Amino acid sequence: MSHREVRIIDPHEPGGWRAYVELTKPRIIELLLVTTVPAMIVADQGWPSTWLVIATVVGGTLSAAGANTLNQVIDRDIDGIMTRTRRRPIPTSRISPRAAFWFGVLLGASGFAWLWVFANLLAAVLTTLGLLFYVFVYTLALKRTSTQNIVIGGAAGAVPALVGWVAVTGSLALPAWVMFAIVFAWTPAHFWALSLRYREDYQSAGVPMLPVVVGERETLEHILKYSVVTVGVSLLLVGSGSVVGWIYLAAASVLGVLLMQKAAALRRRSKDAMGYFGFTNIYLGGVFVAMAIDPLLVDPVGSSVATVVAIAGGILAVGAGALIVVAEFRMAGRRQVGAVRDAFEVLLPFVAVLILTVLVLA
Repeated sequence: MSHREVRIIDPHEPGGWRAYVELTKPRIIELLLVTTVPAMIVADQGWPSTWLVIATVVGGTLSAAGANTLNQVIDRDIDGIMTRTRRRPIPTSRISPRAAFWFGVLLGASGFAWLWVFANLLAAVLTTLGLLFYVFVYTLALKRTSTQNIVIGGAAGAVPALVGWVAVTGSLALPAWVMFAIVFAWTPAHFWALSLRYREDYQSAGVPMLPVVVGERETLEHILKYSVVTVGVSLLLVGSGSVVGWIYLAAASVLGVLLMQKAAALRRRSKDAMGYFGFTNIYLGGVFVAMAIDPLLVDPVGSSVATVVAIAGGILAVGAGALIVVAEFRMAGRRQVGAVRDAFEVLLPFVAVLILTVLVLA
């Protein structure tokens, strides 16, 4: 009778290829790519070249993997403190910071070169700007200094929608910016729900996530308001240029009501934060899948309906955004940076949503 050899792996053993894959945060990349392919389908108003879809996904994956790797190089000190991250490859010494750094640089450079060759230069530039924004603006400038870290930093995760659109058309257009804004508005509430669960982790690491600085109650209020902004922005896509139809409108409406309902319920039962966090993934995936199905099956909604829906979306997005600004400035003890920088960081997302709404309704 043969015996199987059982090998116990020491977590501090130098890592092989699995440790390098872990550095790239594959689950986050999957979520980013959910926005890329639908953007390509909407841009083409049908199924684009299969090779172009594959090439864009590969290039986006390389770039996102590079960004995630470099993020872990920079954050290796706090990753070693936080329970959620202490078993990552660098804190456990499975990969050295130097090796991880050059791996991240190689991935980022490969993503740029790949998209330049197989898509176009603008797609390559945008994906690299997303990487640089994530590394320099979010990780280095905002994460450890400002409660607005994930609000502004979330722009990096919204870039794949722009890349998908540009890979097909070679230029940017209003619908692409609305898709970008959906992910941008969705990110804060999504991440704050997670940070409620790991509040002590962030506190011990000295990261000023909103729950750490202002507490649970104010964070839950912000989650609700940002959920409303997200739903409002998603409705703006209907009026942004005859690109989506009734399937998208129905999905965005139903999922939007559920998102706001769950955010409101979270204020009464904060222990369900991870349930809300999980639903935000379903929401984003559902909205973008519906966006992709629409051009393949139905015609865009009529102009009169589109106008009414866009107005309703604008009211939700701008109204909730204004309430966020007021709450931010009234919140005692929230400000972690200088007054001028703080005002800029607070007003920037609201002004961006306001400008987008005006452009859609113009």
